[in-house]
Amino acid sequence: MIRDLTDAEARAALPCKWGEVDTDVLPAWVAEMDYALAPPITEALHEAIDAQMAGYPKFDIGGELGTAYAGFARRHFGHDVDPGHVIPIVDVTAGVRFVLDVLSERGPMVMPLPAYAPQLGVAAITGRERVDLVLDPDAERAELNLDRLDALFADGARTLLLTQPHNPWGRVFTRAELEGVRDVVVHHGARVITDEIHAPLVLPGAAHVPYLSLEGTADHTVAVVAASKAFNTAGLRCAQIVVPDRAARDRLLAAPGALNDSWSPLGVVAAVAAYTRGDEWLAALVERLDAQRRLLSELLATHLPQARMRPLEATYLVWIDLRAYGQADPAAVALRQGRVRVAAGHDYQPGLEGHIRLNIATSPERLTEIIHRLANSLVPAAA
Repeated sequence: MIRDLTDAEARAALPCKWGEVDTDVLPAWVAEMDYALAPPITEALHEAIDAQMAGYPKFDIGGELGTAYAGFARRHFGHDVDPGHVIPIVDVTAGVRFVLDVLSERGPMVMPLPAYAPQLGVAAITGRERVDLVLDPDAERAELNLDRLDALFADGARTLLLTQPHNPWGRVFTRAELEGVRDVVVHHGARVITDEIHAPLVLPGAAHVPYLSLEGTADHTVAVVAASKAFNTAGLRCAQIVVPDRAARDRLLAAPGALNDSWSPLGVVAAVAAYTRGDEWLAALVERLDAQRRLLSELLATHLPQARMRPLEATYLVWIDLRAYGQADPAAVALRQGRVRVAAGHDYQPGLEGHIRLNIATSPERLTEIIHRLANSLVPAAA
């Protein structure tokens, strides 16, 4: 059911991922998948285009989109969401910025690092300081340091941007971990914005727990979700904010329209199709990504045995420690010498050396070639 795009198809379909590299470079950097769209989405989009749907979207909450997401959340996460609590927005990062701007107090925003690179500047553009909750690069497991989080809130931070499942850590936080976060936040009367865009991409062996499904979170939390990462539809521009607290919802709805960038009606069509008719395709995707995860472990053990990869529990984005190979910027070396583009670790944590983020959502053959090229560029330098 998962069809690999040919190189020519990928260059046409993914102008960022494939179009921003030379034709002799294999791209494994930005978070897009080298797979054809799910058939229910292409069918729905064709119908929308045939109907000449190219105008403004409906500016309402809930509706077909809210109902579709609520059904998806119930089936996949066991989470009951009121469709009337679902507000559309253009994308997840814009949703984070919108909620931060309208709902959060003016104090600093806590961001666990390394973090999704485009969100590193979101605090600053809303006039806030960013304070970092930094992962120890030598820790055995990527975990949130709750003592440090408590100290940051005690020092004046007012909002936590929680990404879960985490990008680029690849972690799925457990219920106990999330309850620990909740307890710290409640103690300080702070707010959580939880980015759960990768929730549909949890791999076998882990289970996603929506933060809003925990008791005692509704009054301090807004979740930002989307079908775009799991179904490869980022260019269609439609995410959702889930806001169970009525006062918070009223404030967001009363905000000037310019703060909530307009989403696309075609994005709504794609999201509804994904949420209502995409389960079979999504199951096949998770099965493929699980196989890619196993293949990557084998390839690294053979070709880059000193690479350190924490267990990948979700997403198709792998955080890899390559410090053993002696390069401060292994991504730059890989591009220059191996003609493969991976994401540099310092883009996710400024100043961090020796790390990369690798996208495995491609064919087994391409993934094998990517690791061969990566190894050929790094291993001679380590000798």
